[in-house]
Amino acid sequence: MKTIALIHTGGTVSMRTDKASGDVTTANKHPMTDLTYYFQSIANVVEYIPFSLPSPQITPAHMLQLAQKIHELSDTYDGFVITHGTDTLEETAYFLDLSTSVQQPIIITGAMRSANEIGSDALYNLISSIRTAAHPQAWDQGVLVVMNDEIHTARHVSKTSTSNVATFQSPQSGPIGMITKQSILFYHAILKRHTYRINHLTKKVFLCKGYAGMDEELLETVKQAKPDGIVIEGLGEGNLPNNTVASLTSFVNDNIPVLMVSRCHTGMVQPTYGYEGGGKQLKEMGIIFAGGLTGPKARIELLMALEETGNPKKLKQIFEQAH
Repeated sequence: MKTIALIHTGGTVSMRTDKASGDVTTANKHPMTDLTYYFQSIANVVEYIPFSLPSPQITPAHMLQLAQKIHELSDTYDGFVITHGTDTLEETAYFLDLSTSVQQPIIITGAMRSANEIGSDALYNLISSIRTAAHPQAWDQGVLVVMNDEIHTARHVSKTSTSNVATFQSPQSGPIGMITKQSILFYHAILKRHTYRINHLTKKVFLCKGYAGMDEELLETVKQAKPDGIVIEGLGEGNLPNNTVASLTSFVNDNIPVLMVSRCHTGMVQPTYGYEGGGKQLKEMGIIFAGGLTGPKARIELLMALEETGNPKKLKQIFEQAH
């Protein structure tokens, strides 16, 4: 029988609904710790609680702490399951995917309904995650997100609904596998992974969203904060209004890396359009196109890449090779 480390970090999966007010809030005791008998036939489970926070309060520093904990425990356990709030779950999942090099399964899960709520998905998702972590085909697959009978890769999964239990989807690629009462089924494989070796995070990266009528005002305000890099969710295939070009040029001239992704849910950024503010002009200026990453994930990766190099040309090579 496999031995699995169960790492609790907080979130709805660890919360309860107050019967009087209806508010969902933190509990004095993690409700899942009394339910370990559900796992006894699946794996030996050992629990850890390095911190307990609603996921909007989790920072990249907490994510790095989790990565270091996994490496610390990697010689002891056959797999890892992390419970996490859903709001920033995809960012933590991607951070761990980029920063951990262990072959054991790393599964992240959460819940959209608290443990004592009618129709709670908390315990079911947790059981599914432990089953997946104990499965031999989950090895060397990178970080996986298990929710609602589906297995998703950290790179492609996103929270798509504010409240639906089927909120986690991979719009670009679909799930990598599924969970039934009898089986864990994998029907896709990870083709390529890359990781960063980091021990600390020191850089400041902002995320901006492109919109109709956008001009230099937002970008100039961001520049006054002295960022080490910025990520822009551009329009379509990576385009922006022409009134942003002058400000973006000043970022490039000052060797501040600018990453371009799309605000669209699917597709890739690419330098198709040649008009002023079009992707072709922006890429020729020196803006780095980051494939099909979402804005939050591109920010996570740029934070990590900047610890290796601040040279925009080297960063361009890193992102082009990875994406």
